[in-house]
Amino acid sequence: MADTFRAIRRKSQSLAQPAQAVLHVYYDALFAAHGPQHWWPGRTRFEVIVGAILTQNTSWRNVERAIEALREEGLLSVSAMEQVSIRKLARLIRSSGYFRQKARKLKEFVRFLRSQHHGSLSKMFQTPTAVLREQLLAVHGIGPETADSILLYAGKHAVFVVDAYTRRILQRHGLARGKESYEDIRKLFEKSLPANGELFNEYHALIVHAGKNYCRANAPLCSACALRPHLTEMPEGAR
Repeated sequence: MADTFRAIRRKSQSLAQPAQAVLHVYYDALFAAHGPQHWWPGRTRFEVIVGAILTQNTSWRNVERAIEALREEGLLSVSAMEQVSIRKLARLIRSSGYFRQKARKLKEFVRFLRSQHHGSLSKMFQTPTAVLREQLLAVHGIGPETADSILLYAGKHAVFVVDAYTRRILQRHGLARGKESYEDIRKLFEKSLPANGELFNEYHALIVHAGKNYCRANAPLCSACALRPHLTEMPEGAR
């Protein structure tokens, strides 16, 4: 798999801007250190979508508990999600936090899927990326990060997912100032890298791994991070 991604990367080596070149180097360093991440966990596309909605403002551990509760009740399908009462749904996903709001978001998504794509994820994901992204963003409770997670991880569309880990790493390495919008950062990655869903998937997963384990908000473990050679100034409290 490493050879595949290196081949993909070489196709855009003509890109000359510094940030673009650095993002290639960062990917290589992270992949060499940590290897394939096998992310996003999910047995079906619908389960991935449910996880993308439930993970808003909470840890993945809390999401896993909620998904397991849904699985035990046989609710990890579009039709079952449509039929379950919102009160029961909220109770089952309580561990994910903001459970009443998230229950509504799940209901709104399956309502959208039924009305716009006849309840078919296959039909939905056949929609051109830009069109589907706008459709998803119009659904209650689905913002840019959630929409892009659905597109990339469930639909294999070539969009880059930006999260807090991405911002933190870029800022500490001087590639962002903290004022950039979600779209600014997404476009930076998408213009710097070949439009390949597998590459975007692996890169974002590696960023999450680095952010959780090394580039932490507090007491970052810079000395052990694969990106340490590219860090010009150690952040406050770093080890």
